[in-house]
Amino acid sequence: MRKLQIDDSGAMRIAIQQEIGRSEESRYDHRLHGLLLLAAGHSCREVAQLFGEDDTTVQRWVHRFEQGGLGALRESERPGRPRSLDPAQWRELQADLQQSPLDFGLTAAAWDGLCLSEHLRRRFGVQLGVRQCQRIFRQMGFRTREPRARTPQSDQAATAAASP
Repeated sequence: MRKLQIDDSGAMRIAIQQEIGRSEESRYDHRLHGLLLLAAGHSCREVAQLFGEDDTTVQRWVHRFEQGGLGALRESERPGRPRSLDPAQWRELQADLQQSPLDFGLTAAAWDGLCLSEHLRRRFGVQLGVRQCQRIFRQMGFRTREPRARTPQSDQAATAAASP
Protein backbone atom coordinates (compact mmCIF):
# COMPACT_ATOMS: atom_id res chain seq x y z
CA MET A 1 0.00 0.00 0.00
CA ARG A 2 1.46 3.36 -0.96
CA LYS A 3 1.87 6.18 1.54
CA LEU A 4 -0.94 8.74 1.35
CA GLN A 5 -0.09 12.43 1.30
CA ILE A 6 -2.29 15.34 2.33
CA ASP A 7 -1.94 18.41 0.14
CA ASP A 8 -0.82 21.47 2.11
CA SER A 9 -0.43 19.44 5.31
CA GLY A 10 0.79 22.50 7.23
CA ALA A 11 -2.46 24.38 6.69
CA MET A 12 -4.47 21.20 7.32
CA ARG A 13 -2.66 20.66 10.62
CA ILE A 14 -3.45 24.21 11.76
CA ALA A 15 -7.10 23.80 10.76
CA ILE A 16 -7.38 20.53 12.68
CA GLN A 17 -5.74 22.03 15.78
CA GLN A 18 -8.17 24.95 15.65
CA GLU A 19 -11.09 22.53 15.35
CA ILE A 20 -9.86 20.58 18.38
CA GLY A 21 -9.72 23.81 20.37
CA ARG A 22 -13.37 24.69 19.61
CA SER A 23 -15.03 22.39 22.12
CA GLU A 24 -14.36 20.89 25.53
CA GLU A 25 -15.18 17.40 24.25
CA SER A 26 -12.68 17.54 21.41
CA ARG A 27 -9.95 18.83 23.75
CA TYR A 28 -10.74 15.94 26.12
CA ASP A 29 -10.55 13.46 23.22
CA HIS A 30 -7.26 15.06 22.14
CA ARG A 31 -5.79 14.41 25.60
CA LEU A 32 -7.09 10.82 25.58
CA HIS A 33 -5.44 10.16 22.22
CA GLY A 34 -2.20 11.60 23.56
CA LEU A 35 -2.29 9.29 26.58
CA LEU A 36 -3.09 6.36 24.31
CA LEU A 37 0.11 7.06 22.36
CA LEU A 38 2.05 7.36 25.62
CA ALA A 39 0.63 4.02 26.77
CA ALA A 40 1.76 2.52 23.43
CA GLY A 41 5.35 3.50 24.24
CA HIS A 42 5.79 6.95 22.70
CA SER A 43 7.61 9.58 24.73
CA CYS A 44 6.05 12.86 25.89
CA ARG A 45 8.30 14.66 23.42
CA GLU A 46 7.13 12.49 20.51
CA VAL A 47 3.46 12.95 21.41
CA ALA A 48 3.99 16.69 21.83
CA GLN A 49 5.57 16.93 18.38
CA LEU A 50 2.83 14.83 16.78
CA PHE A 51 0.08 16.86 18.42
CA GLY A 52 1.66 20.28 17.97
CA GLU A 53 1.80 20.77 21.74
CA ASP A 54 4.55 21.77 24.12
CA ASP A 55 6.36 18.96 25.97
CA THR A 56 5.22 20.35 29.33
CA THR A 57 1.58 20.32 28.18
CA VAL A 58 1.74 16.57 27.53
CA GLN A 59 3.54 16.07 30.86
CA ARG A 60 0.72 17.99 32.55
CA TRP A 61 -1.81 15.63 30.95
CA VAL A 62 0.09 12.66 32.43
CA HIS A 63 0.23 14.24 35.91
CA ARG A 64 -3.46 15.10 35.80
CA PHE A 65 -4.31 11.55 34.74
CA GLU A 66 -2.11 10.02 37.44
CA GLN A 67 -3.67 12.21 40.13
CA GLY A 68 -7.33 12.06 39.11
CA GLY A 69 -7.85 9.44 36.42
CA LEU A 70 -9.73 10.09 33.19
CA GLY A 71 -12.03 12.65 34.80
CA ALA A 72 -9.05 14.89 35.53
CA LEU A 73 -8.45 15.25 31.79
CA ARG A 74 -11.77 17.01 31.32
CA GLU A 75 -11.96 20.79 31.26
CA SER A 76 -12.23 22.34 34.68
CA GLU A 77 -14.02 25.52 35.62
CA ARG A 78 -11.84 28.47 34.82
CA PRO A 79 -12.23 31.54 36.92
CA GLY A 80 -12.97 34.50 34.79
CA ARG A 81 -14.23 38.00 35.03
CA PRO A 82 -17.66 38.05 36.66
CA ARG A 83 -20.61 38.98 34.50
CA SER A 84 -21.48 42.64 34.33
CA LEU A 85 -25.17 41.86 34.83
CA ASP A 86 -26.62 39.84 37.69
CA PRO A 87 -29.23 37.15 36.87
CA ALA A 88 -32.18 39.52 37.48
CA GLN A 89 -30.69 42.17 35.19
CA TRP A 90 -29.99 39.47 32.59
CA ARG A 91 -33.69 38.51 32.58
CA GLU A 92 -34.69 42.18 32.36
CA LEU A 93 -32.38 42.61 29.39
CA GLN A 94 -33.90 39.58 27.67
CA ALA A 95 -37.32 41.18 28.07
CA ASP A 96 -35.98 44.53 26.83
CA LEU A 97 -34.65 42.91 23.67
CA GLN A 98 -38.17 41.72 22.84
CA GLN A 99 -39.12 45.37 22.39
CA SER A 100 -37.91 47.95 19.93
CA PRO A 101 -34.92 50.14 20.84
CA LEU A 102 -37.22 53.09 20.08
CA ASP A 103 -39.27 52.13 23.18
CA PHE A 104 -36.22 53.01 25.29
CA GLY A 105 -35.53 56.36 23.66
CA LEU A 106 -32.80 55.03 21.40
CA THR A 107 -32.57 56.18 17.79
CA ALA A 108 -32.04 52.76 16.16
CA ALA A 109 -34.96 50.86 14.67
CA ALA A 110 -33.37 47.46 15.39
CA TRP A 111 -31.00 46.12 18.03
CA ASP A 112 -27.33 45.97 17.17
CA GLY A 113 -24.11 45.98 19.22
CA LEU A 114 -23.82 49.76 19.36
CA CYS A 115 -27.47 50.20 20.33
CA LEU A 116 -27.25 47.51 23.04
CA SER A 117 -24.09 49.10 24.42
CA GLU A 118 -25.91 52.41 24.82
CA HIS A 119 -28.96 50.70 26.35
CA LEU A 120 -26.80 48.88 28.93
CA ARG A 121 -25.08 52.14 29.85
CA ARG A 122 -28.36 53.99 30.32
CA ARG A 123 -30.43 51.30 31.99
CA PHE A 124 -27.91 49.38 34.11
CA GLY A 125 -24.90 51.70 34.29
CA VAL A 126 -22.78 49.04 32.59
CA GLN A 127 -20.29 49.97 29.90
CA LEU A 128 -19.55 47.22 27.40
CA GLY A 129 -18.03 47.42 23.96
CA VAL A 130 -19.88 46.63 20.77
CA ARG A 131 -18.13 43.26 20.38
CA GLN A 132 -19.11 42.16 23.89
CA CYS A 133 -22.69 43.23 23.18
CA GLN A 134 -22.68 41.06 20.07
CA ARG A 135 -21.60 38.13 22.26
CA ILE A 136 -24.52 38.85 24.58
CA PHE A 137 -26.91 38.59 21.62
CA ARG A 138 -25.41 35.21 20.76
CA GLN A 139 -25.57 33.98 24.38
CA MET A 140 -29.23 34.94 24.57
CA GLY A 141 -30.00 33.29 21.24
CA PHE A 142 -30.88 36.56 19.50
CA ARG A 143 -29.82 37.42 16.00
CA THR A 144 -29.48 41.01 14.99
CA ARG A 145 -31.40 41.98 11.90
CA GLU A 146 -31.09 45.01 9.76
CA PRO A 147 -34.41 46.74 9.07
CA ARG A 148 -35.42 46.35 5.45
CA ALA A 149 -36.06 49.47 3.46
CA ARG A 150 -39.61 49.75 2.24
CA THR A 151 -39.85 50.14 -1.48
CA PRO A 152 -43.02 50.95 -3.38
CA GLN A 153 -42.94 47.41 -4.83
CA SER A 154 -43.02 45.87 -1.35
CA ASP A 155 -45.58 48.29 0.05
CA GLN A 156 -49.03 47.12 -1.10
CA ALA A 157 -50.69 50.45 -0.31
CA ALA A 158 -48.15 52.34 -2.41
CA THR A 159 -48.46 49.79 -5.19
CA ALA A 160 -52.26 50.10 -5.21
CA ALA A 161 -52.06 53.91 -5.22
CA ALA A 162 -49.64 53.87 -8.15
CA SER A 163 -51.89 51.58 -10.21
CA PRO A 164 -54.31 53.21 -12.73
